[in-house]
Amino acid sequence: MTSGATVWLTGLPSAGKTTIAHELAGRLRAEGHRVEVLDGDEIREFISAGLGFSREDRHTNVQRIGFVAELLARNGVKALVPVIAPYADSREAVRKRHEENGTPYLEVHVATPVEVCSARDVKGLYAKQAAGELTGLTGVDDPYEEPEAPDLRIESQHQTVQESAGAVYALLTERGLA
Repeated sequence: MTSGATVWLTGLPSAGKTTIAHELAGRLRAEGHRVEVLDGDEIREFISAGLGFSREDRHTNVQRIGFVAELLARNGVKALVPVIAPYADSREAVRKRHEENGTPYLEVHVATPVEVCSARDVKGLYAKQAAGELTGLTGVDDPYEEPEAPDLRIESQHQTVQESAGAVYALLTERGLA
C-alpha cells in the first residue's frame, strides 16, 4: 500500500487551488497512487449542507473536511484538499488532528494576489461582490489569514498549472510521499 497524506491547498477564491489539485491528482493516479480530491464546493453541497459563511460555520466546515481527509490519508489515500479555509486556527486544528494520528499533512498556500483572482473570477464571485450582490467574499470584505509558514507557497500567476502541480509533487517526493 502506498502511504497516504493530506495536501491542503489554501488560498483565495479563483487562486487556482482546484485546478492545481486536479492536475496533481492525474499525475499521482498515473503512477498508481490512490487519490481523492475533496473539493470545497462539493463538500459544502453534500457534507456541510446547511452551513453558512459565518466564522463558526466556516470553522465547522473546515473541521469536517479535515476529518474526512485525515481518515482517507491514514488509509493510504492521497487526499488533495483545495479549500479556502480562511482562518489560521481552523487550519492549525486540522494539522494537529493529523499529527495526533501520525498522518502526513502538507499545507500549500496558493498565494495568488486578489487582483489576479478577481480577473480570473472563475465563479463570478468577485463581479457579484463588486455589484453589491454578495457580501462576505474571502479576501475582499471577509478576512483571509495567510499561512505564516506553509510547507510550500505557490504564486500561480507566475507559472503554469503543470509547474504548480509539479512543485507540489516535488514536495511530496522530498517528504517520501510520492
